[in-house]
Amino acid sequence: MSSSITSTISSRPRVNQFNNIPSVYMPSFRRNASLKVRSMAEEGQKEQPKVPVDPITPTSAPTPPPQPQPTYTRSPKMSTKFSDLMAFGGPAPERINGRLAMIGFVAAMGVEIAKGQGLFDQISGGGIPWFLGTSVLLSLASLIPFFQGVSVESKSKGVMSSDAELWNGRIAMLGLIALAFTEYVKGTSLV
Repeated sequence: MSSSITSTISSRPRVNQFNNIPSVYMPSFRRNASLKVRSMAEEGQKEQPKVPVDPITPTSAPTPPPQPQPTYTRSPKMSTKFSDLMAFGGPAPERINGRLAMIGFVAAMGVEIAKGQGLFDQISGGGIPWFLGTSVLLSLASLIPFFQGVSVESKSKGVMSSDAELWNGRIAMLGLIALAFTEYVKGTSLV
């Protein structure tokens, strides 16, 4: 009788306790399976030696000292499409407007000091063609490097930085508005 019980137990296929699934279909979890971890190294990092991982006795790999991050990281290549350059957050509009405002403010103040003409007298006395010609010429000259993929930040060094140019342009825009407003309220030229 006992031999018949053992024969029926051994002849019966092993069944897992989860929903009567035969154990053939269940993955086997070996205790000493080796673990392989692969990762992509960033530029400038050295490849670490392969260290086997033993789940019973954990070993810690020596950690490399942290490398200092560079202070200036080059941004990815900028788009050279006209719609991207002239977009609301694009690199061209504020730079071009700032450059035009810097030249316009200096020219307006120079003519006002030399001839005594106010800003509105300069514009009405034949200044519109000069303004339009200068605007087109400087806008095209400002767009050429952008179309070649050269960013302003890559060419800025020291005092002549791209941030300084932006701030000077913003101040010149405010200066032109203040000059026009002051002359309008006063009714005459500033000087």
